Amino acid sequence: MLVLALDTATTDLVAGLAEVSDPADPASPTSCEVIAESVTATRAHNELLVPTVTQLLQGAGRAFADLDAIVVGCGPGPFTGLRVGMATASAFGQALGVPVHGVVTHDAVAAVLDAPSALVVTDARRREVYWARYDAGARADGPDVVAPAALECPPVAVCSVPEQLSEQLPEQLTAQAEQVTYQAPTTAGLLAAADLTATPRPLVPHYLRRPDAVPPKATPRSPALPEVDLSQFRAPGK
Repeated sequence: MLVLALDTATTDLVAGLAEVSDPADPASPTSCEVIAESVTATRAHNELLVPTVTQLLQGAGRAFADLDAIVVGCGPGPFTGLRVGMATASAFGQALGVPVHGVVTHDAVAAVLDAPSALVVTDARRREVYWARYDAGARADGPDVVAPAALECPPVAVCSVPEQLSEQLPEQLTAQAEQVTYQAPTTAGLLAAADLTATPRPLVPHYLRRPDAVPPKATPRSPALPEVDLSQFRAPGK
């Protein structure tokens, strides 16, 4: 089946197409072949996501009607970027009548690190980071949000963290890691984190905190301002 993978939880806009097939031996893992992929460092997810998907399909000689399933990263991630990917995936799923599977973005990153233990860190903005820790490929802690300097974690083999954030983490944390690198979400990772045989659950975004934009608080009326009876200004018969 043809699967579309999307992730907008980080500054990397990820979109990819993959052919997924069940093996002849049920005990063997599912076969996954990525046939097209775009990973773009940008904050313009809203403007670029749909055109990127359209270009991928056209380049692969496929159409939206050929899609059999969709996998989307559900964060953690900042409110604005994260909802773009999830809303787009949901809209595609409803329009095409295909299942939409949500996965934790950090799980998708850890799935391709190929390490016995890993720490995945992404930018949460507002001087904070999202993080999750993995042992033997399974999530052992997180995801959570914290100030970089306050992040505590047992030693891991690989620490995936954006370069601009690595110096903000505790020095001991990165020094104990065998490898410090940055791994963006990928099509292969998103599919590895998804269970395409399961019944899709409702998509739940992992914001882990309130959005940056909040409704303004109501301004209390000054006691010096008198109440005005507006009925006196109405036209007769109104």
